[in-house]
Amino acid sequence: MERLPFVDAHHHFWDPSANPHPWLVEEPMIPFRYGDYGAIRRPFLAADYQVVAARQNVIASVTMEGEWDRRDPVGETAWLARLRERHGAPAAHVAQAWLDADDVEEVLAAQAAFPFVRGVRHKPRSAESPDAARMGEAGSMGDPAFGRGYALLARYGLSFDLQTPWWHLGEAAALAERHPDVPIILNHTGLPADRSPEGLAGWRAALRHFARLPHAAIKISGLGLKGRPWRLEENRAIIRDAIEIFGTERAMFASNFPVDGLVGDFDTVIDGFRAAVADLARAEQERLFSANAIRIYRLKGVG
Repeated sequence: MERLPFVDAHHHFWDPSANPHPWLVEEPMIPFRYGDYGAIRRPFLAADYQVVAARQNVIASVTMEGEWDRRDPVGETAWLARLRERHGAPAAHVAQAWLDADDVEEVLAAQAAFPFVRGVRHKPRSAESPDAARMGEAGSMGDPAFGRGYALLARYGLSFDLQTPWWHLGEAAALAERHPDVPIILNHTGLPADRSPEGLAGWRAALRHFARLPHAAIKISGLGLKGRPWRLEENRAIIRDAIEIFGTERAMFASNFPVDGLVGDFDTVIDGFRAAVADLARAEQERLFSANAIRIYRLKGVG
């Protein structure tokens, strides 16, 4: 199989033995969508990534904030900057920022001062199910404090990575529509964990609504199911629906490692993506595997 160059648009580096990642060190472990995550409560650094990704023709990658202690959001970026000096990776980073915090502008300015930071992520408050979702709750995207922080992103040239269940995408679209100068990237395919016909119909409708925004993009990743190994036959339709809805110009693949290592090894996941789009034109595959990530995350000198 020919493996086109891959820009991994979303993975983590962390070292919970030395750094403050509460969810990776504290007990009891938090409820997690893949279930027991004990296997990833250990360092995952540049050398570890190189081993798992060795066969996939990775030419660059983007790290995502890993829920470092929220009292020191810039600490993770400073640590990654030192790591980057030693290893030349990552090519770019999406940093932590709490948009509803009193010091949000100070944090955004500090994060934007790192030349490899391209955006931020703040996981907004979310409901457990569509029926439980309430607009405008504290910490949600409808919270005025969240909106005030979001409005500052353009001032610092930052994009926003959004991780939220699909039933909150209406709220996300309403916020993002007011700020067309802030690129917004939906993480983990909108979290289509409910694979029932009703669940998938709701997911597709929510994605279509969100994809109306010309400045929205999607990362196809995070497709594991609790207690089950990653299987192409269970994910192919999800992958193709996401691409059909956003188009090959606004979708990109990502490993979400080491987290998705809980459901499959790196080759299983990325080769699954490759097989799912093998019938597409080469130019379309190139956009999905590298060109879109290079453009959206402004990766100079890559490709």
